[in-house]
Amino acid sequence: MSYGELVERVKKISNVGHAAGVLRWDQEVMMPEGGTPARSKQLSTLSSVRHDLLTDDRTGELLNAAEPENDEERAVVREVRREYDRATRVPNELVEEISEATSEAHPVWASAKENDDFDEFAPTLEHLVELRREYADYVNPDVPRYEALFEEFEPYLGLDTAERVLSTLRDELMPLVDDVVASDVSPEPLPSVDEDAQEEVVRDALDVLGYDKEHGRLDVAPHPFSTGTQFDARVTTRYSDDPLDALTSTVHEFGHATYTLGLPRDEYGTPLGEARDLTVHESQSRFWENHVARTRAFWDFFAPRFNEATDEDVTPRRAYEAVNTVEERNPIRVEADELTYHSHILLRFEVERALIEGEIEVDEVPAVWNEKHEEYLGFRPESDAQGALQDIHWSHGSFGYFPTYSLGSALAAQVDAAVRDEIDVDEAVREGGFDGIRRWLRDEIHTHGKRYETDELVRRATGDDLSAEPFLKYAHKKYGEVYSV
Repeated sequence: MSYGELVERVKKISNVGHAAGVLRWDQEVMMPEGGTPARSKQLSTLSSVRHDLLTDDRTGELLNAAEPENDEERAVVREVRREYDRATRVPNELVEEISEATSEAHPVWASAKENDDFDEFAPTLEHLVELRREYADYVNPDVPRYEALFEEFEPYLGLDTAERVLSTLRDELMPLVDDVVASDVSPEPLPSVDEDAQEEVVRDALDVLGYDKEHGRLDVAPHPFSTGTQFDARVTTRYSDDPLDALTSTVHEFGHATYTLGLPRDEYGTPLGEARDLTVHESQSRFWENHVARTRAFWDFFAPRFNEATDEDVTPRRAYEAVNTVEERNPIRVEADELTYHSHILLRFEVERALIEGEIEVDEVPAVWNEKHEEYLGFRPESDAQGALQDIHWSHGSFGYFPTYSLGSALAAQVDAAVRDEIDVDEAVREGGFDGIRRWLRDEIHTHGKRYETDELVRRATGDDLSAEPFLKYAHKKYGEVYSV
């Protein structure tokens, strides 16, 4: 009975967290600007309630008394034990303070970005850094603070894996970018279209890819994101002068939502009904964005639909080249191409690690950011809004998050190779047949929830340990063809 009681307690803890997630979605999508003071208190309370339930002595007693009878039950106990052990080291007052501080930080960051004023955000950022340093000292005092925070987002691969993948991508991709930039090929951008046409394009893309609208919705947010559960997985997008930005960001968030919706419904509220952390989650979004929506096969299928929505006459070849344009001077991470994207991640990883470890102070961030931007991307951003203020993550207190973007991109290529061993992906995509691809991902990845640790799930799905090599092979082949290098 103790295992069954543990599961019921875990479901209650999970429901509190999901309720907070809906409030956070509302804050970024629909809440009026003046709602922040109340919302920060609401989120702080829910965070405290969840922490109290998780760290209560009864949770520990149930964990100690649980006698799991199979691999699934052992996985549940393993995951709950890990979260319980970390949470019990952190004072509830600090959990409440972090929740309230991050809720209040969001509008400050948004205003600072709009005003291109890092000094406006600096005191808030300094407070968040101090809180996260304190949190790291509690949760795992035996490792460097940044490593303790990284474990929040990727608990099983290890920071050394992130460092290895990032350094490999840096060493291998920068020469390829140089060759691409030096080539004579210059893809023609697609024409600008109004927001109504862009919305029609992205809604059509969601329909053909198979987004379950009865269990999701599309909205607009300053920074696109997806959130939810296997019953309600929402996506957001944003519109700009380039219609491909809205399309690729929407498909990216569709990948996240499809993973969430593919989790077992009968395991809702337990670790078996939760996604396997951020590397795997990001692999699903990058798979659909890069290995489907940036393929020639996709544009053979989708270009006529794009033209119908926009009243344009874009050829599949032109669209394919445009969506794979490598821009020599693009300061914005979420608009970056597949190759320079990892340089954006590398500089963020190095800046935030130095910040958390006390090697630099908050007021030094813009200068250090710009120096690394020039080192890795060849130029300096024109403003802090295009530099150190462009990402929302630090306002959420999410330090240690950025490396999972590159880890996920590497895994996406590895997953793509595994899918193509069993499915003719290009033929299926060219004919608009996405069901088989979704089914493969659901069966091999989504349906397992957190049954397996990350490295075991990767091996089971792809046959190998996580490696940057499949991505590098894919990148050299694809961009070698597009740019004749």
